[in-house]
Amino acid sequence: MRPTAPATDSASRTRHRLSLILAAALAAGALAGCGSGSGGDASTVQIAYNRSTDNKIRFKDAFLEDVKKQFEQAHPGKKVKLVPIQAADNDYAAKVQQMMRSPKTAPDLVYEDTFRINSDIGAGYLRPLDDYLSQWDMWGQFVDTAKAAARAEDGKTYGVPDGTDTRGLWFNKEIFAKAGLPANWQPKTWAEVLDAARTVKQKVPGVIPLNVYTGKAAGEAAAMQGFEMLLYGTGENPLYDPAGKKWVSGSQGFEDALGFVRTVYAEKLGPDPSDALDPNVGTHLATDWMPNGKLAIALDGSWLGQNWINKGPKEWPAWSTVLGQAPMPTQNGQAPGKVSMSGGWTWAIPAKAGNPGLAFDFVKTMQTKENAVKWDVADAQIAVRKDVAADPTYLKSMPGITFFTGLVPFTHYRPALPVYPQVSTAIGEAMESVTTGGSAASAAKAYDDQLRSIAR
Repeated sequence: MRPTAPATDSASRTRHRLSLILAAALAAGALAGCGSGSGGDASTVQIAYNRSTDNKIRFKDAFLEDVKKQFEQAHPGKKVKLVPIQAADNDYAAKVQQMMRSPKTAPDLVYEDTFRINSDIGAGYLRPLDDYLSQWDMWGQFVDTAKAAARAEDGKTYGVPDGTDTRGLWFNKEIFAKAGLPANWQPKTWAEVLDAARTVKQKVPGVIPLNVYTGKAAGEAAAMQGFEMLLYGTGENPLYDPAGKKWVSGSQGFEDALGFVRTVYAEKLGPDPSDALDPNVGTHLATDWMPNGKLAIALDGSWLGQNWINKGPKEWPAWSTVLGQAPMPTQNGQAPGKVSMSGGWTWAIPAKAGNPGLAFDFVKTMQTKENAVKWDVADAQIAVRKDVAADPTYLKSMPGITFFTGLVPFTHYRPALPVYPQVSTAIGEAMESVTTGGSAASAAKAYDDQLRSIAR
């Protein structure tokens, strides 16, 4: 489900100036984690979650504070301690894993990205929730694909998802008008996407024609939201073969996807590589390039409008009329014609949590229908519950929500395997190579070489 994507708590923005970021993250985490772990206090449940590195984004904190009040009112004598960790995604994961290693520091509930959950299960950090879920009447409202995202290879479920997302193409209709492109643009092939970007470059100088997240610093925003949106348009099971139980190597589709990325940057259709490889590229896109008319096309997520509504980091009232949406097409328009990737986060209970039962009670409070609707609206999530998906408040929550919900039948999920984070890193390195001038063939070969080591 959604990686913490560039414009939200879901974008991966790490590794550039890593030592400084990691030091700051761990220092902040150490402060936040002082006295963390239930430590034998049966009356306090501790909740660890990722706080946005953008100090203007605090809707998650506000939501959890509200749930805390509800929980404490419904459970006299019980207390909730929120443990926010303000750090980029990779650093947040490292801090939480560090905390979960000991019963003295393990929180009772953690926010887990679905792409990391299986590696944390494999490391023994999480406990199965099946006994709790079997007695929870709301579990039946969750759609099967969402349930599967938190299900491990052992068949047990280790997390409760709180939403998902889809991805597609956002385009600026005002820039398109200047370039002579249609306001109802719906490309059918990769070539048509690149042709539109070339037209913008020629007719609207000074504008970035197309952004595709790339490189190591962007993490999953590049690997999933950029590369895999291309790769999954080249054929069936292009990254992992579930029948053969093996990672795919030596594929033409992989090289072609890298070729698309290379074309974007070699032809100067994307941002300058120094900007594209900046770990804060997603923030620049959301708060400057798009609202200020500097970017024509963005391959991005369903949540992007969240940045411009109400008290988002960059209020932009006109976004819903200025921007259009189009599905990302398959490579040559082959069936099914459209591609999306989905991700998201789950609430999981550490294996060494002191108060697991109390933690699940907190999950149930978060997941009343009212709260589930409130969260999906606040975080611009695509609903994973049938009752929420039919709720009028959800359906009217944001322009484009119907379009992005309509991509669910065409969406794909990343392979839910423990080594996926290593595969993702290798993809980011391959993307960075072509972004800075390397050939697609050599980058694909380097990926294959790494894959042999990763998947052995």
